[in-house]
Amino acid sequence: MDEREELSKDMLEQLLKFVPEKSDIDLLEEHKHELERMARADRFLFEMSRIDHYQQRLQALFFKKKFAERLGETKPKVEAILNASKEVVRSKKLTQILEVVLAFGNFMNKGQRGNAYGFKVSSLNKIADTKSSIDRNITMLHYLIMIMEKNYNDTLHVQNDLCSVPEAAKVNLSELEKEVHNIRSGLKALEAELLYQQSRTRERGDKFVAVIGDFITVAGFSFSELEDQLSEAKDKFTKSLKHFGEEEGRMQPDEFFGIFDTFLQSFSEARQDLENMQRRKDEEERRARMEAMLKEQRERERRAKKSGASDEVGGEFDDLVSALRSGEVFDKDLNKFKRNRKRSVNQLVEGGGRERAVTKVNY
Repeated sequence: MDEREELSKDMLEQLLKFVPEKSDIDLLEEHKHELERMARADRFLFEMSRIDHYQQRLQALFFKKKFAERLGETKPKVEAILNASKEVVRSKKLTQILEVVLAFGNFMNKGQRGNAYGFKVSSLNKIADTKSSIDRNITMLHYLIMIMEKNYNDTLHVQNDLCSVPEAAKVNLSELEKEVHNIRSGLKALEAELLYQQSRTRERGDKFVAVIGDFITVAGFSFSELEDQLSEAKDKFTKSLKHFGEEEGRMQPDEFFGIFDTFLQSFSEARQDLENMQRRKDEEERRARMEAMLKEQRERERRAKKSGASDEVGGEFDDLVSALRSGEVFDKDLNKFKRNRKRSVNQLVEGGGRERAVTKVNY
Protein backbone atom coordinates (compact mmCIF):
# COMPACT_ATOMS: atom_id res chain seq x y z
CA MET A 1 0.00 0.00 0.00
CA ASP A 2 1.22 3.53 -0.84
CA GLU A 3 1.40 4.60 2.80
CA ARG A 4 4.06 7.26 2.12
CA GLU A 5 2.09 8.80 -0.76
CA GLU A 6 4.89 8.03 -3.21
CA LEU A 7 2.57 7.42 -6.16
CA SER A 8 1.28 10.61 -7.75
CA LYS A 9 -2.22 11.06 -9.17
CA ASP A 10 -0.86 11.15 -12.70
CA MET A 11 1.08 7.93 -12.22
CA LEU A 12 -1.96 6.15 -10.78
CA GLU A 13 -4.09 7.40 -13.66
CA GLN A 14 -1.60 5.98 -16.16
CA LEU A 15 -1.41 2.65 -14.31
CA LEU A 16 -5.20 2.37 -14.46
CA LYS A 17 -5.08 2.84 -18.22
CA PHE A 18 -2.76 -0.15 -18.60
CA VAL A 19 -4.44 -2.62 -16.27
CA PRO A 20 -4.09 -6.00 -18.06
CA GLU A 21 -7.28 -7.50 -19.46
CA LYS A 22 -8.25 -11.11 -18.66
CA SER A 23 -7.12 -12.25 -22.10
CA ASP A 24 -3.72 -10.62 -21.49
CA ILE A 25 -3.43 -12.29 -18.09
CA ASP A 26 -4.26 -15.72 -19.57
CA LEU A 27 -1.67 -15.24 -22.30
CA LEU A 28 0.99 -14.16 -19.83
CA GLU A 29 0.17 -17.12 -17.61
CA GLU A 30 0.76 -19.50 -20.53
CA HIS A 31 4.25 -18.07 -21.08
CA LYS A 32 5.29 -17.59 -17.48
CA HIS A 33 8.04 -20.18 -17.95
CA GLU A 34 9.61 -17.73 -20.43
CA LEU A 35 9.53 -14.87 -17.95
CA GLU A 36 13.25 -14.11 -18.25
CA ARG A 37 12.94 -13.65 -22.00
CA MET A 38 9.91 -11.37 -21.80
CA ALA A 39 10.16 -7.66 -22.51
CA ARG A 40 10.20 -5.39 -19.45
CA ALA A 41 6.66 -4.20 -20.13
CA ASP A 42 5.35 -7.75 -20.34
CA ARG A 43 7.18 -8.74 -17.16
CA PHE A 44 5.67 -5.72 -15.39
CA LEU A 45 2.16 -6.70 -16.51
CA PHE A 46 2.77 -10.27 -15.41
CA GLU A 47 3.85 -9.20 -11.92
CA MET A 48 0.90 -6.81 -11.59
CA SER A 49 -1.55 -9.51 -12.68
CA ARG A 50 -0.46 -11.65 -9.76
CA ILE A 51 -1.60 -9.02 -7.22
CA ASP A 52 -5.05 -9.86 -5.89
CA HIS A 53 -7.60 -7.17 -6.84
CA TYR A 54 -4.87 -5.13 -8.51
CA GLN A 55 -7.30 -2.87 -10.39
CA GLN A 56 -9.51 -2.32 -7.32
CA ARG A 57 -6.45 -1.37 -5.27
CA LEU A 58 -5.37 1.17 -7.88
CA GLN A 59 -8.88 2.62 -8.00
CA ALA A 60 -8.93 2.89 -4.21
CA LEU A 61 -5.60 4.72 -4.21
CA PHE A 62 -6.67 7.03 -7.02
CA PHE A 63 -9.94 7.88 -5.25
CA LYS A 64 -8.03 8.61 -2.04
CA LYS A 65 -5.63 10.91 -3.90
CA LYS A 66 -8.44 12.79 -5.67
CA PHE A 67 -10.91 13.00 -2.78
CA ALA A 68 -9.68 16.26 -1.21
CA GLU A 69 -9.46 17.92 -4.63
CA ARG A 70 -12.97 16.83 -5.63
CA LEU A 71 -14.38 17.93 -2.29
CA GLY A 72 -12.55 21.25 -2.63
CA GLU A 73 -14.15 21.84 -6.05
CA THR A 74 -17.65 20.76 -5.02
CA LYS A 75 -18.05 22.41 -1.63
CA PRO A 76 -17.67 26.06 -2.83
CA LYS A 77 -20.43 25.47 -5.39
CA VAL A 78 -22.79 24.18 -2.70
CA GLU A 79 -21.89 27.12 -0.45
CA ALA A 80 -22.47 29.58 -3.31
CA ILE A 81 -26.05 28.35 -3.82
CA LEU A 82 -26.71 28.28 -0.07
CA ASN A 83 -25.34 31.77 0.60
CA ALA A 84 -26.83 33.36 -2.52
CA SER A 85 -30.27 31.95 -1.65
CA LYS A 86 -30.04 33.63 1.75
CA GLU A 87 -28.66 36.91 0.38
CA VAL A 88 -31.37 37.62 -2.22
CA VAL A 89 -34.08 37.06 0.40
CA ARG A 90 -32.44 39.08 3.19
CA SER A 91 -31.16 42.06 1.18
CA LYS A 92 -33.17 45.20 2.02
CA LYS A 93 -31.30 47.11 -0.67
CA LEU A 94 -32.44 44.66 -3.36
CA THR A 95 -36.00 44.82 -2.03
CA GLN A 96 -35.95 48.62 -2.22
CA ILE A 97 -34.69 48.56 -5.81
CA LEU A 98 -37.34 46.05 -6.87
CA GLU A 99 -40.05 48.19 -5.26
CA VAL A 100 -38.95 51.22 -7.28
CA VAL A 101 -38.79 49.11 -10.46
CA LEU A 102 -42.36 47.96 -9.78
CA ALA A 103 -43.43 51.59 -9.27
CA PHE A 104 -41.82 52.50 -12.60
CA GLY A 105 -43.66 49.67 -14.32
CA ASN A 106 -47.02 50.63 -12.83
CA PHE A 107 -46.53 54.26 -13.86
CA MET A 108 -45.56 53.36 -17.43
CA ASN A 109 -48.49 50.93 -17.75
CA LYS A 110 -50.99 53.28 -16.12
CA GLY A 111 -54.45 52.64 -17.49
CA GLN A 112 -53.44 49.32 -19.05
CA ARG A 113 -51.68 46.92 -16.72
CA GLY A 114 -50.95 49.28 -13.86
CA ASN A 115 -51.40 48.61 -10.15
CA ALA A 116 -49.53 45.29 -10.37
CA TYR A 117 -48.46 43.71 -7.10
CA GLY A 118 -45.27 42.25 -8.53
CA PHE A 119 -43.40 41.15 -11.64
CA LYS A 120 -41.50 38.11 -12.84
CA VAL A 121 -37.82 38.03 -11.99
CA SER A 122 -37.10 37.07 -15.59
CA SER A 123 -38.31 40.52 -16.75
CA LEU A 124 -35.99 42.44 -14.41
CA ASN A 125 -33.26 43.02 -16.99
CA LYS A 126 -35.68 44.57 -19.49
CA ILE A 127 -35.15 47.80 -17.54
CA ALA A 128 -31.71 48.08 -19.13
CA ASP A 129 -33.22 47.77 -22.63
CA THR A 130 -35.86 50.49 -22.21
CA LYS A 131 -34.28 53.62 -23.72
CA SER A 132 -35.20 57.28 -23.44
CA SER A 133 -36.97 58.85 -26.41
CA ILE A 134 -34.90 62.02 -25.91
CA ASP A 135 -31.43 60.56 -25.40
CA ARG A 136 -30.90 57.01 -26.69
CA ASN A 137 -27.84 56.65 -24.47
CA ILE A 138 -30.03 56.90 -21.36
CA THR A 139 -32.02 53.86 -20.29
CA MET A 140 -34.60 53.31 -17.62
CA LEU A 141 -31.83 51.76 -15.53
CA HIS A 142 -29.87 55.05 -15.65
CA TYR A 143 -32.97 56.90 -14.49
CA LEU A 144 -33.50 54.33 -11.72
CA ILE A 145 -29.99 54.99 -10.44
CA MET A 146 -30.61 58.76 -10.52
CA ILE A 147 -33.68 58.23 -8.33
CA MET A 148 -31.72 55.97 -6.00
CA GLU A 149 -28.89 58.50 -5.67
CA LYS A 150 -31.37 61.19 -4.73
CA ASN A 151 -33.68 59.25 -2.41
CA TYR A 152 -32.12 55.90 -1.46
CA ASN A 153 -28.38 56.45 -1.72
CA ASP A 154 -27.53 53.42 0.41
CA THR A 155 -29.07 51.05 -2.15
CA LEU A 156 -26.35 51.93 -4.67
CA HIS A 157 -24.10 49.47 -2.83
CA VAL A 158 -26.47 46.53 -3.36
CA GLN A 159 -23.57 44.40 -4.64
CA ASN A 160 -22.24 44.25 -1.08
CA ASP A 161 -25.41 42.38 -0.06
CA LEU A 162 -25.15 39.86 -2.90
CA CYS A 163 -21.51 38.75 -2.84
CA SER A 164 -22.29 35.08 -3.54
CA VAL A 165 -24.66 35.67 -6.46
CA PRO A 166 -22.00 35.82 -9.23
CA GLU A 167 -20.58 32.44 -8.18
CA ALA A 168 -24.01 30.86 -7.73
CA ALA A 169 -24.89 31.96 -11.27
CA LYS A 170 -22.16 29.63 -12.57
CA VAL A 171 -23.44 26.52 -10.77
CA ASN A 172 -25.43 23.89 -12.64
CA LEU A 173 -27.35 22.04 -9.94
CA SER A 174 -27.81 18.88 -12.01
CA GLU A 175 -24.07 18.56 -12.61
CA LEU A 176 -23.38 19.35 -8.95
CA GLU A 177 -25.72 16.59 -7.78
CA LYS A 178 -24.12 14.20 -10.27
CA GLU A 179 -20.66 14.94 -8.88
CA VAL A 180 -21.86 14.41 -5.30
CA HIS A 181 -23.42 11.11 -6.39
CA ASN A 182 -20.12 10.03 -7.98
CA ILE A 183 -18.21 10.78 -4.77
CA ARG A 184 -20.78 8.81 -2.80
CA SER A 185 -20.44 5.86 -5.20
CA GLY A 186 -16.65 6.03 -4.91
CA LEU A 187 -16.83 5.87 -1.13
CA LYS A 188 -19.17 2.88 -1.26
CA ALA A 189 -16.84 1.08 -3.67
CA LEU A 190 -13.96 1.84 -1.31
CA GLU A 191 -15.89 0.42 1.65
CA ALA A 192 -16.69 -2.72 -0.35
CA GLU A 193 -13.03 -3.22 -1.24
CA LEU A 194 -12.05 -2.68 2.39
CA LEU A 195 -14.47 -5.43 3.47
CA TYR A 196 -13.02 -7.77 0.84
CA GLN A 197 -9.44 -7.11 1.93
CA GLN A 198 -10.40 -7.60 5.57
CA SER A 199 -11.92 -11.00 4.74
CA ARG A 200 -8.80 -12.43 3.12
CA THR A 201 -5.41 -13.43 4.45
CA ARG A 202 -3.06 -10.52 3.92
CA GLU A 203 0.59 -10.72 3.10
CA ARG A 204 3.13 -9.31 5.50
CA GLY A 205 3.62 -5.58 4.96
CA ASP A 206 0.24 -5.10 3.27
CA LYS A 207 -1.18 -1.97 4.91
CA PHE A 208 -4.18 -1.49 2.63
CA VAL A 209 -6.74 -2.21 5.37
CA ALA A 210 -5.16 0.14 7.92
CA VAL A 211 -4.60 3.04 5.50
CA ILE A 212 -7.94 2.83 3.70
CA GLY A 213 -9.82 2.19 6.95
CA ASP A 214 -8.51 5.43 8.47
CA PHE A 215 -9.18 7.33 5.26
CA ILE A 216 -12.80 6.14 5.03
CA THR A 217 -13.44 7.32 8.60
CA VAL A 218 -12.22 10.86 7.86
CA ALA A 219 -13.61 11.04 4.32
CA GLY A 220 -17.00 9.73 5.40
CA PHE A 221 -17.33 12.50 7.98
CA SER A 222 -16.35 15.21 5.45
CA PHE A 223 -18.71 13.83 2.84
CA SER A 224 -21.62 13.72 5.31
CA GLU A 225 -21.09 17.42 5.95
CA LEU A 226 -21.16 18.07 2.20
CA GLU A 227 -24.41 16.12 1.77
CA ASP A 228 -26.06 17.98 4.64
CA GLN A 229 -24.93 21.29 3.19
CA LEU A 230 -26.25 20.38 -0.26
CA SER A 231 -29.61 19.42 1.23
CA GLU A 232 -29.79 22.77 3.05
CA ALA A 233 -28.75 24.66 -0.09
CA LYS A 234 -31.51 23.04 -2.15
CA ASP A 235 -34.05 23.85 0.57
CA LYS A 236 -32.96 27.51 0.78
CA PHE A 237 -32.97 27.81 -2.99
CA THR A 238 -36.55 26.50 -3.15
CA LYS A 239 -37.59 29.06 -0.53
CA SER A 240 -35.89 31.88 -2.44
CA LEU A 241 -37.83 30.90 -5.57
CA LYS A 242 -41.11 31.05 -3.64
CA HIS A 243 -40.08 34.38 -2.08
CA PHE A 244 -39.89 35.92 -5.56
CA GLY A 245 -43.06 34.24 -6.78
CA GLU A 246 -41.37 31.66 -8.97
CA GLU A 247 -42.57 28.07 -9.21
CA GLU A 248 -40.40 25.34 -7.76
CA GLY A 249 -38.63 23.34 -10.42
CA ARG A 250 -39.15 25.94 -13.15
CA MET A 251 -35.74 27.54 -12.63
CA GLN A 252 -32.29 26.17 -11.89
CA PRO A 253 -29.80 28.15 -9.75
CA ASP A 254 -27.66 29.19 -12.73
CA GLU A 255 -30.70 30.71 -14.45
CA PHE A 256 -32.23 32.29 -11.33
CA PHE A 257 -29.05 33.80 -9.94
CA GLY A 258 -27.87 34.57 -13.48
CA ILE A 259 -30.72 37.10 -13.76
CA PHE A 260 -29.55 38.93 -10.65
CA ASP A 261 -25.90 38.68 -11.70
CA THR A 262 -26.70 40.27 -15.08
CA PHE A 263 -28.69 42.99 -13.34
CA LEU A 264 -25.83 43.75 -10.95
CA GLN A 265 -23.39 44.02 -13.85
CA SER A 266 -25.74 46.32 -15.78
CA PHE A 267 -26.35 48.34 -12.62
CA SER A 268 -22.62 48.84 -12.10
CA GLU A 269 -22.05 49.77 -15.75
CA ALA A 270 -24.93 52.27 -15.71
CA ARG A 271 -23.52 53.91 -12.57
CA GLN A 272 -20.18 54.24 -14.32
CA ASP A 273 -21.92 55.75 -17.37
CA LEU A 274 -23.58 58.39 -15.20
CA GLU A 275 -20.31 59.20 -13.44
CA ASN A 276 -18.59 59.62 -16.82
CA MET A 277 -21.41 61.85 -18.07
CA GLN A 278 -21.20 64.01 -14.96
CA ARG A 279 -17.42 64.20 -15.28
CA ARG A 280 -17.70 65.36 -18.91
CA LYS A 281 -20.39 67.89 -17.96
CA ASP A 282 -18.25 69.29 -15.14
CA GLU A 283 -15.26 69.52 -17.49
CA GLU A 284 -17.29 71.34 -20.14
CA GLU A 285 -18.63 73.80 -17.56
CA ARG A 286 -15.14 74.41 -16.20
CA ARG A 287 -13.81 74.98 -19.72
CA ALA A 288 -16.68 77.39 -20.47
CA ARG A 289 -15.95 79.36 -17.28
CA MET A 290 -12.26 79.56 -18.16
CA GLU A 291 -13.04 80.77 -21.68
CA ALA A 292 -15.43 83.41 -20.32
CA MET A 293 -12.80 84.60 -17.84
CA LEU A 294 -10.14 84.80 -20.56
CA LYS A 295 -12.50 86.68 -22.87
CA GLU A 296 -13.35 89.15 -20.12
CA GLN A 297 -9.66 89.63 -19.31
CA ARG A 298 -8.81 90.32 -22.97
CA GLU A 299 -11.68 92.83 -23.18
CA ARG A 300 -10.44 94.66 -20.08
CA GLU A 301 -6.91 94.82 -21.51
CA ARG A 302 -8.22 96.11 -24.84
CA ARG A 303 -10.28 98.83 -23.15
CA ALA A 304 -7.36 99.82 -20.92
CA LYS A 305 -5.03 100.10 -23.92
CA LYS A 306 -7.54 102.15 -25.87
CA SER A 307 -8.17 104.44 -22.91
CA GLY A 308 -4.41 105.05 -22.42
CA ALA A 309 -3.87 106.04 -26.08
CA SER A 310 -6.80 108.48 -26.02
CA ASP A 311 -5.49 110.15 -22.87
CA GLU A 312 -2.07 110.71 -24.45
CA VAL A 313 -3.46 112.30 -27.64
CA GLY A 314 -5.82 114.44 -25.59
CA GLY A 315 -2.87 115.73 -23.54
CA GLU A 316 -1.05 116.98 -26.65
CA PHE A 317 -4.16 118.78 -27.85
CA ASP A 318 -4.61 120.50 -24.50
CA ASP A 319 -0.97 121.68 -24.60
CA LEU A 320 -1.50 123.21 -28.04
CA VAL A 321 -4.65 125.09 -26.97
CA SER A 322 -2.84 126.40 -23.90
CA ALA A 323 0.07 127.64 -26.04
CA LEU A 324 -2.32 129.45 -28.38
CA ARG A 325 -4.06 131.19 -25.52
CA SER A 326 -0.84 132.32 -23.87
CA GLY A 327 0.78 133.44 -27.11
CA GLU A 328 3.68 131.14 -26.51
CA VAL A 329 3.14 129.63 -29.91
CA PHE A 330 4.19 132.96 -31.56
CA ASP A 331 7.57 133.40 -29.92
CA LYS A 332 10.95 132.59 -31.38
CA ASP A 333 10.64 128.86 -30.50
CA LEU A 334 7.62 128.39 -32.78
CA ASN A 335 9.42 126.04 -35.15
CA LYS A 336 10.75 123.93 -32.28
CA PHE A 337 7.26 123.64 -30.78
CA LYS A 338 5.80 122.55 -34.13
CA ARG A 339 8.51 119.90 -34.55
CA ASN A 340 7.93 118.52 -31.07
CA ARG A 341 4.16 118.37 -31.56
CA LYS A 342 4.51 116.65 -34.94
CA ARG A 343 6.93 114.06 -33.50
CA SER A 344 4.55 113.26 -30.63
CA VAL A 345 1.56 112.83 -32.92
CA ASN A 346 3.52 110.57 -35.30
CA GLN A 347 4.57 108.35 -32.40
CA LEU A 348 0.96 107.96 -31.35
CA VAL A 349 -0.15 107.06 -34.87
CA GLU A 350 2.61 104.47 -35.25
CA GLY A 351 1.69 102.99 -31.85
CA GLY A 352 -1.88 102.28 -32.98
CA GLY A 353 -3.53 105.16 -31.17
CA ARG A 354 -6.13 107.40 -32.75
CA GLU A 355 -5.41 111.13 -33.15
CA ARG A 356 -8.17 113.51 -32.34
CA ALA A 357 -9.20 116.02 -34.99
CA VAL A 358 -7.24 119.25 -34.42
CA THR A 359 -8.35 122.63 -35.70
CA LYS A 360 -5.74 123.90 -38.16
CA VAL A 361 -4.26 127.23 -37.16
CA ASN A 362 -2.68 129.54 -39.74
CA TYR A 363 0.32 131.47 -38.64
